[in-house]
Amino acid sequence: MSREEVTYMSPNQKALRRLFRNKAAVLGIIIIVLSVLTAIFAYAIVPDSTPNANEQILEIATEKMGFEIDMLHVRKNREIPVSNVFKFLVSGRENSYALVPFQKEARFEGKNVIVERYTGQDESVAAVFDTFNVADIVYPLSITDPTVSLDENQIQFKDLSETPQAFDLATLQANVKKDHIKRQKYLLGTDKFGRDNLSRLILGVRVSLSVGIVAVFISLLIGIFMGSLAGYFRGWVDDVIMWIINVFWSIPLLLWVFALVLALGREFWQIFLAVGLVMWVEIARIVRGQFFSLREKEFVEAAQSMGFGDARVIFKHILPNCIGPIIVITAANFASAIIIEAGLSFLGIGVQPPSPSWGTTLNEYYKYIGSSKSFLAVLPGIAILILTLGFNLVGNGIRDALDVKTKG
Repeated sequence: MSREEVTYMSPNQKALRRLFRNKAAVLGIIIIVLSVLTAIFAYAIVPDSTPNANEQILEIATEKMGFEIDMLHVRKNREIPVSNVFKFLVSGRENSYALVPFQKEARFEGKNVIVERYTGQDESVAAVFDTFNVADIVYPLSITDPTVSLDENQIQFKDLSETPQAFDLATLQANVKKDHIKRQKYLLGTDKFGRDNLSRLILGVRVSLSVGIVAVFISLLIGIFMGSLAGYFRGWVDDVIMWIINVFWSIPLLLWVFALVLALGREFWQIFLAVGLVMWVEIARIVRGQFFSLREKEFVEAAQSMGFGDARVIFKHILPNCIGPIIVITAANFASAIIIEAGLSFLGIGVQPPSPSWGTTLNEYYKYIGSSKSFLAVLPGIAILILTLGFNLVGNGIRDALDVKTKG
């Protein structure tokens, strides 16, 4: 790019150019973009796509990273709700099959399949054998008449819609071997309920980003409104708002959150609302300071002399000139909201199970630190660190990009 082209770049273009030259800020942007994409398409990429990745298989609880086991997929004898693509991406889909972990090889005896159920790594535990009907594995059987009969290699039964069915035994056995016995690998092991750690770790990014979005949006609405009023009207309006700000500042942030959570409840969105209601103070202070310096500018006096109302002067003329500092504090608040939610969940008053919150996971498994299963607590801690780091890097990058004294 020539020097003349640089000279005629707008201030916004120059700031954007400085931002993308900042390697740390670019790294933060990449982290945030990847996190957002992961949150949107989480159920399409996780191994366990059930709601909240809550497929519990107690036999494989707290298994190590890279654990592998054979699973017998047994069709559930009930209707499973069908989800369209949008609903699936939002809330996942219930598994149509019950998963039975087993060791050694499945054995076929007539119309039955016999497996030795997996009971853990302890070989001293007595073997437990389960018997399943091949028809019951492949098809959902009738609730009123689940009888399955075998007549000269023909299996006869009624399906869930009470329709009589007849299949060759060898065909059903081949179907079971091909489609219903699968080797399943848990890359990050399992938790104490036998749930896939990788799936819950990935879905946890949704909780963290959601609390950031909702909390920051609420804090922006309140903070900008209160700060604008205080900085524009001054006088007794400023005194009242500053008194409210000082009251909020005089009490630790977490105590406010605890009180609001206990008052509002511990439901998913109530937690986010509570976090947002205590994060507006810093934004109000920043906006108030910006209005104090901008209110006396010539363009504001010109707008007032033209008869524009106070609301138009505030929101159409002064506020757009405060966007830079607001964006910087918003990025910092995003990181703070993620940490606050994780802290609340760690203390047991945040997002409640089975929602896969990283803070809840830390609370459940911090006692494993120092053992061979420390990864159960380390992984969500690393996830929180990376996501908050991404927002902090972007916030610092935006601050430097908007600083006209920044060189290069």
